[in-house]
Amino acid sequence: MKIVSIKATAVNIPFDAPYIWSVGEYTGVTRVIVQVTTECGIVGLGECPSWECESEINDNMAARLVGADPIDIESCEQRCLPETRVLANTDSNTSLKAFGGIEMALWDIRGKAWDQPLYQLLGGAVRKEIPVTEYYAFRPGAGVHTVSDIANYCARMRDENGTTYFEGKCSSGDPKLDIQIIKEVRAAVGDDAMIRLDGNMAWTLSSARELVAGIEKYNIRNFEDPVPDFWDMEKLRRSTAIPFSTHNPDLALAIRLGVPDNLVLNLTALGGISRTLKFAAACEHMGIGFWFYSGDTGIATSAYLQVSAATRHIREPHQSLFRFMTDDVIAGERFNAQNNLMPVPEGPGLGVELDQKALKRCADRFKEHGPMDQYFNTKKPGSYLRVPLG
Repeated sequence: MKIVSIKATAVNIPFDAPYIWSVGEYTGVTRVIVQVTTECGIVGLGECPSWECESEINDNMAARLVGADPIDIESCEQRCLPETRVLANTDSNTSLKAFGGIEMALWDIRGKAWDQPLYQLLGGAVRKEIPVTEYYAFRPGAGVHTVSDIANYCARMRDENGTTYFEGKCSSGDPKLDIQIIKEVRAAVGDDAMIRLDGNMAWTLSSARELVAGIEKYNIRNFEDPVPDFWDMEKLRRSTAIPFSTHNPDLALAIRLGVPDNLVLNLTALGGISRTLKFAAACEHMGIGFWFYSGDTGIATSAYLQVSAATRHIREPHQSLFRFMTDDVIAGERFNAQNNLMPVPEGPGLGVELDQKALKRCADRFKEHGPMDQYFNTKKPGSYLRVPLG
């Protein structure tokens, strides 16, 4: 079996309303859908998290991989990526994420060729339902303006969807405001619910100390990126027992400093599923937690459900933005959780198929508008915010 073509397509999926985070308004997601076609007609699907990956794949990697064996992932990687340690030291990580999307598609091809879901190729399922969190934030366009609006939204998600795992933005720059949010959310969802926080690096060390002193009594499961770096996390650890997490995959430094307690990635940050599995195993060996973050289409979502099904160490709920997303590129129903859980797709490979009409619709949005804005500054359009905020 040989690869005959590779195509990458950038797509836009708006949120039902932008949400507020530390560096602006997040209006939706731009992702790159990868299709790897083989000579026998199997089409593997993958996804990259950054719009720049589209040209990296179409203008560079695609030609390198025509004629390659899609089952030989190592050979495909050597055709596309320089030594990754040198790459990280001298260049951007665009090519690493781009190949990560291709590599996802190569795993999809394996599963389709052998008519097995990906989790079977990875050793079998230790679980068939994967836990995720329900996200909350200020979203003025959805009527979520105030602290009480956030608490009411969380209560409604519990009533309507059985949600008891929540993760919320904690990045206003005002410790008293965020303490009040957490107090009211805890009252709204009950003592048995899980609450995790996402700080998006918004806090100075002094403000973070004030914040954690006010929220510790509300049983916070995890606080992601409360401060901008590991060194400030190490100092903040002396003020709280709340576990920390980050998207920065510096496992060696985390072990040296004793923080963060958890690392949260997507499947392309390290270059694909194979590298992510090795990284998760290293985290397990060193006692560091691991889970995935969201904002993906159904393609990458299915991939992380498949990997989670087969990886015993991945126990904590993944982040999710599914309730905010207005579209998808896969056929059938969009992913979403009920009672905190999502079932693992049972079809071959990733277990999902591309809806070509939906792909065109989402791609046309990208062509017309460019990438979705994650950093829109409502107070001063045309300029970008900086962290820490407070």
